[in-house]
Amino acid sequence: MMLQIDGSPHDWLEGRGPRLTLIGAKDDATSFVWARFEKAETTWGYLDLMREIFLSSGLPLSLYSDRHTIFHSPKEATIVEQINRIRPLTQFGRAMEALGITITKAWSAPAKGRIENQWKTFQDRLVVELRLARVKTKEEANQFLKGFLEDYNRRFTVPARKQEPVFRQSPPPSELDHILCLKETRTVNKDHTISFEGLVLQIPPGKKYWSIARQKAEVLQLRNGSVEIVYKNQTVARFNPEAIKRLVEKNNNGTSQLEIAA
Repeated sequence: MMLQIDGSPHDWLEGRGPRLTLIGAKDDATSFVWARFEKAETTWGYLDLMREIFLSSGLPLSLYSDRHTIFHSPKEATIVEQINRIRPLTQFGRAMEALGITITKAWSAPAKGRIENQWKTFQDRLVVELRLARVKTKEEANQFLKGFLEDYNRRFTVPARKQEPVFRQSPPPSELDHILCLKETRTVNKDHTISFEGLVLQIPPGKKYWSIARQKAEVLQLRNGSVEIVYKNQTVARFNPEAIKRLVEKNNNGTSQLEIAA
C-alpha cells in the first residue's frame, strides 16, 4: 500500500568519481527496493524514479517521505486557498495528487527508520561492490545498480502479510509523461505569446479558439526537453527539444532555466 521514499548523499564512489545521491523507494510491506543514482536530490530525479516504479509495478496508494521541499511546499496557503481547502503543492506533490497518491510527512528520522537503515546497509555493502567493479561514473553506477538490486531484492524481500495487491494500473507512458512533468500557469499576452523562464513562446493561430489573449494557460516542461502550452485541456502549442535549445541559446540575458530542466 505504501512506499517509503528518501535520498542518501554519500561518497558512493569513494573518490573515483563524482559524489552522488542514491534516491530510492522501499515497499513498506515487502521491503522491495527501487533506487537510482543522481547528482543530487531533485524533482526530476524523483519523478524519474516514480516513472520507473509506476510502469514496472503500478501506482501505490501512498508515499511516506521526510519534510524535504521537493515533497512538501513550504508556502503558506492564501486566504482563497484556505477557504477552498486547497493545499499549496510542489511540482512532485501536484503530480502525485493527479495520480491519486497521498504523500504522508514523517516528522522525525526514526519515523522513517526502515529506509534510513536501508541506506546504512547499502553504504556498507553497495560501496564495496562498486569498488570491486571499479565503477567511476554515474552512468556506470546506475548500470551496476540494476543487477545489484535484482539480486538484493531476490534475497531479502519478504511476503506481504496480506497477499492481495493494491497497486493500481499505471496510465500509459505517453499520458504519464504529461503528469510527471513540471507545470506552470501563465497568462497569454495580447499578441498570443507567453513569457516563460526568460523566453517568449508564440502560440500559433488555432481553429477552435480565435483568441485566448488574457486567458490562463498551462506550460508543461516534459522530461525529453520539449515544452507544451495547454489551454482548456487542449494543446495549443508544442516546442520540440531542438526548438527550445535554439531559443535558450538565442536568449542572451541568462534567465532561462529550460536548458537545465531539459
